[in-house]
Amino acid sequence: MKVGIVRFPGSNCDDDAWHAVVDHLGQDAVMLWHKAHDLEGADVIILPGGFSYGDYLRAGAIARFSPIMREVMAHAKRGGIVIGICNGFQIACEAHLLPGALLPNDAGYRSMPVTVRVERTDTPFTSAASAGQLLTMPIAHGEGRFTASADELDRLEGDGQVVFRYVDSTGNPTPASNPNGASRNIAGVCNGGRNVVGLMPHPERAMEPLLGSTDGLVLFESLLATVNA
Repeated sequence: MKVGIVRFPGSNCDDDAWHAVVDHLGQDAVMLWHKAHDLEGADVIILPGGFSYGDYLRAGAIARFSPIMREVMAHAKRGGIVIGICNGFQIACEAHLLPGALLPNDAGYRSMPVTVRVERTDTPFTSAASAGQLLTMPIAHGEGRFTASADELDRLEGDGQVVFRYVDSTGNPTPASNPNGASRNIAGVCNGGRNVVGLMPHPERAMEPLLGSTDGLVLFESLLATVNA
């Protein structure tokens, strides 16, 4: 598996994603500068967390027009795997690779561990997980409140595009377990083709005991299993 990690001005989780792919999975990775026009043969594209272009205008809104995103969108259209994490999720929504929008949190910037429940295992980022599995991973964002119209939310639920949901330690999606006011406690979604996934928590920061959790490893193992299938 070869993973392309897009580096925008303001990205700050690109090296974390590299560490997860190279040091934990033992796979190849390449950094893709935002002005590039070549994905360099990557099987999987990661849009990492950070503050692309300083989050000026709106989180992810400027990055969506970076030259590399034309190649990323074409890759996704061909069925290629794209993973958007935190700011990368925002960028994927701005680029219409994923449904919905990510608005400012209802309680300001949040940096804390959260628990999410795996809702779908038929995506490239959850194929090695179990339905209902609880994962503890950190969040660090100010604009992570997922929202969509009521009709769109119903459609996403009906089509099985809700991939992760904020829950408490017993697996229940309570108001107290929702760190940002996201509609229906949604922490991550996929596109209709299941090849593009976005989530606000950071699995690349939950890969080893020193960081407090290894729960992010199953998501990266899912990528490897999907590509090697």
